[in-house]
Amino acid sequence: KGLSPTRMDARRDDLSASQRRLVAAGMVVVHLGALWGLLQVGEVRETVIEAAPVFARLIAPPAPPAPPALPKVQPPLPRPAPVLPQAPQPLPVLAAAPSPVPAAFNVRVAPADPAPAAVAPVTAPPLPPSPAPPAPAVAAAPKVIPASAVQFSEPPAVEYPRLSKRNGETGRVIVRAYVEGAGGAPSSVQVNQSSGHPRLDEAALSAVRKARFKPYTENGQPVAGWALIPIDFELEK
Repeated sequence: KGLSPTRMDARRDDLSASQRRLVAAGMVVVHLGALWGLLQVGEVRETVIEAAPVFARLIAPPAPPAPPALPKVQPPLPRPAPVLPQAPQPLPVLAAAPSPVPAAFNVRVAPADPAPAAVAPVTAPPLPPSPAPPAPAVAAAPKVIPASAVQFSEPPAVEYPRLSKRNGETGRVIVRAYVEGAGGAPSSVQVNQSSGHPRLDEAALSAVRKARFKPYTENGQPVAGWALIPIDFELEK
C-alpha cells in the first residue's frame, strides 16, 4: 500500500541531520554514475564535446571595456648643448729690440739771477672822513590862530535843525578849521568839542564850511593855521 503524504512527511521528520546528508550524498553519487555511464557511449561523448565550447562561451563573463586611448604626447625636443666660451689663446711674446744707449752730454747751468732790491712799501694818505648825513628836518607844528585874530569876509550862517528845536537840544560846538595863508574857504573842518548831539555838530560843520576867512598875517606875511570857531545853539525863552 502506498503511504500518504502525511505519513511520508512524518517518516522524513524521523531522520536526523546526518542521515539526511548521507541520503543527499547518495543521490549525487547516483547521478554522477549515470552521467559517467552516458559519457562512455561514443555518440553521446562527441555531442557533449561539441556543445561544451558553446556552453563555455555562454557562461564566460563579458570582456572588460577597453581603456580610453591616451592622447599622443610629443616627446620633448632635445635642448641644444650650451656653447662654452673658449679660453683665449695666449698671444705670442715678441722680443723687443734693445734700445740704443743715449750719448752722454753736458748740461750747462745758467748763473742765478741777482736778488731784487727790497722796495719800500708805499702808504696811501688817509681818506678824509665822510661828512655826516644831514639830520632830517622836523616838520613844524601847524600854527594855531588866536581866537581874537580870526576874521571873516563871510561869517558862518548857522541853521538850527528843526528836529533839535522840537526835542529841545542845545549846546556849544567848537569847530576846528584849517585856513590857508591866502584866506578864503577852509581846506579842512573837524569837530574839536562836541555838543553831545550829532545833529547840532553836523549843522556847525556845515556852517563853517560855507564861511570865508580873511588871511592871517604875522610881520606882514600871510600864515596858514588852525582856527577854533565856537558855535552856540540856544533856544529862545
